[in-house]
Amino acid sequence: MSTKTTIENATNSIPIDELNGQTYKSLIPYTSDMKTTKTFLYATIDMILRYLSEMNEHDSPVIKNGLRTPDEYRKMFTFEVADEGMNLYDILANCERILETTVRSGHPRFINQLTQGVDMISFVGEIITSSINANMFTYEVAPVFNLMEESILAHMREYCGWTNTNSPLNNGDGVLAPGGAVSNLYAVLAARHYAYPNIKKSGIREDLRLAMIISKHCHYSLKRAAGLLGIGTDYVYEVDPDESGRTSAEKVEEKILYCQQLDYSVFFVGVTAGTTVLGAFDPIEEVAVVCQKYKIWLHVDGAWGGSALLSPKTKHLLQGIDKADSFTWNPHKLMSVHLQCSAILLKHSNVLMRANQMLAPYLFQPDKHYGTSLDTGDKTIQCGRHIDILKLWLVWKARGNQGYAEHIDSLLENAHFFYETICKRQPYFQTVMKPPFINVCFWYVPPSLQNIDPTTIEYKQQLDKIAPRIKERMMTNGTMMVGYQRLDDYPNFFRAIISNSATTKEDIVSMIDEIHELGHDL
Repeated sequence: MSTKTTIENATNSIPIDELNGQTYKSLIPYTSDMKTTKTFLYATIDMILRYLSEMNEHDSPVIKNGLRTPDEYRKMFTFEVADEGMNLYDILANCERILETTVRSGHPRFINQLTQGVDMISFVGEIITSSINANMFTYEVAPVFNLMEESILAHMREYCGWTNTNSPLNNGDGVLAPGGAVSNLYAVLAARHYAYPNIKKSGIREDLRLAMIISKHCHYSLKRAAGLLGIGTDYVYEVDPDESGRTSAEKVEEKILYCQQLDYSVFFVGVTAGTTVLGAFDPIEEVAVVCQKYKIWLHVDGAWGGSALLSPKTKHLLQGIDKADSFTWNPHKLMSVHLQCSAILLKHSNVLMRANQMLAPYLFQPDKHYGTSLDTGDKTIQCGRHIDILKLWLVWKARGNQGYAEHIDSLLENAHFFYETICKRQPYFQTVMKPPFINVCFWYVPPSLQNIDPTTIEYKQQLDKIAPRIKERMMTNGTMMVGYQRLDDYPNFFRAIISNSATTKEDIVSMIDEIHELGHDL
């Protein structure tokens, strides 16, 4: 079937044949006639609705016809641009082809990454945001959105226990950043400025050797931040976690004392609330006592597990968060908000502004008629900043605090069901550990390995090959996606992320069945 026929059938009564001879100049703002613009947008929306509908059909593939090779995709698309522009009909044909070949990361059987499905209210927020196409750097350009962000970030800080009843909006600070990695970069920058403010102007003195302490299982972005900020990755000291993946306060203190013996100045300790692989939560309260003892900034990377604060059943996992100095929390991971939406929250007011302020006179004039406290651009490491707040605000308005609590609880219930189901499928399935959160980690053990002593090197070497081979077959089929990785001395194992509200218990059973079907003959 030709692309033209596919599009015509998809759009039903929308007269898209009219677009065949039309170019971008037939659309607003190049013309005031809305006719072609409406046809183009209606056809696009119709295409998107079909994509969303198919994506949420549980038996539909995650990748139609499986993952192709780069050369196959190059044959399907002309990625190069030409001197002459393309007509609107062919633009739509390309959009159709993209939707047909893309990985459907919102599919109920996509459990590959720390992500979730497509929430329609968040989707509307993203559409409106793109329609407005404003910039967050000053209040005069985005007044409603700056007020919205101020309010939501204050509400998130309340969940951390950083509440000033006299002036809640002025208690602490924060900003929405393009992802958890950048939020963590903000945290390291803020901590460095808090301890050594002169570095901003004078740089790091030769006689000042700064050091950071983090968990071995923390997100790599903290170590990268050390490289970006001139601290050096050699001066990032990693603490080995225990068998459950948690970092002990005693080992953190040992690293601090070790650095002091070397005459290094430890200015930052980073712990994790929900590690990327195991989903472990470091003991924030205990580490906070150590950090307070040595007057060191404590950062909690809750990009993944921060949303556990939303439920009374799970908020204990972040006990001690009120004693932290900064906190990364990604709504785009567990709060059904579209990428990108990540918050860096600080207990201390004005640290971000003091660390980043450059007073560009063409943007941040001090004599503006409305004052400058809501001009957020000068406290960020960016200049222009995308509006990430609207989609989060709309979803939170729609669900309320109670709705979010129920959302987290339902994900935990599904993760527990996944774990209990594979426990019943032994010896084919072996768990790495009981899930501390919603990451379910496990091995598939085919019959060929079940009679080999699991303590031997041979067993581990053979088991290490199983997950990659199952994943290869899985990607060829395209019916589901789950990630795998090694960790410490563990051979490759699967990590199932149960974070999509659309995923059902029937999906979970079907995915476990498929893994068995794909791997039993290995």
